[in-house]
Amino acid sequence: MDIAIAGAHGQVARHMNRLLAGRGDRVRGLIRKPDQADDLRSDGAEPLVIDLEDRAVDDYVEAIRGADAVVFAAGAGPGSGAPRKETVDYGAAAKLLQAARAAGVRRYVMISALGTDDPPEGDEVFSVYLRAKARADRELMASGLAWTIVRPGRLTDDPATGRVALARHVERGAIPRADVAAVAVATLDRDGTIGRVFEVVGGDTPIAEALSALERQPDRG
Repeated sequence: MDIAIAGAHGQVARHMNRLLAGRGDRVRGLIRKPDQADDLRSDGAEPLVIDLEDRAVDDYVEAIRGADAVVFAAGAGPGSGAPRKETVDYGAAAKLLQAARAAGVRRYVMISALGTDDPPEGDEVFSVYLRAKARADRELMASGLAWTIVRPGRLTDDPATGRVALARHVERGAIPRADVAAVAVATLDRDGTIGRVFEVVGGDTPIAEALSALERQPDRG
């Protein structure tokens, strides 16, 4: 496959880079800073420097044209304020959606967040973040693209386990970033995850088995 990842220098994305490149897929890594390019090359990805906030949709189109799928794994980051939650966590995701349509890329996987079904009100930065992610998710679900929305719990740097708790709704919990990446990669291979939004945390079920159970459930969107 040929996969374009927005926010490809993020921690979840770098795990994805290595997983995809390791199995022989082409990975186009969209990054903001030129000095991140060598890290992507070491992952086996092709770096493409495109600022997720400042560049026009047409620039995205050219970067992803011909890809089989796009993955939005970007984020404003824990140290950023509320305005960047809007411009990155919502705005950049929406730009990538528009670009995917224009480029004819039907498959779109969104790395979202647990808590976006009913995000809180208020000006606290985390509330703004969840509302921005929720807005991006809603636009993707209404886009007509072949989408999947992955909503992980609290992210950790623990080693991958290959085991998760995964369903439309799960109890709050933590999950290694490496396992989130493995789940996201697995959705790219499974048409049964198209049109699915699900939450995922650490658990006891192998990833493939958890996704198979999800695909058997009638609840979508």
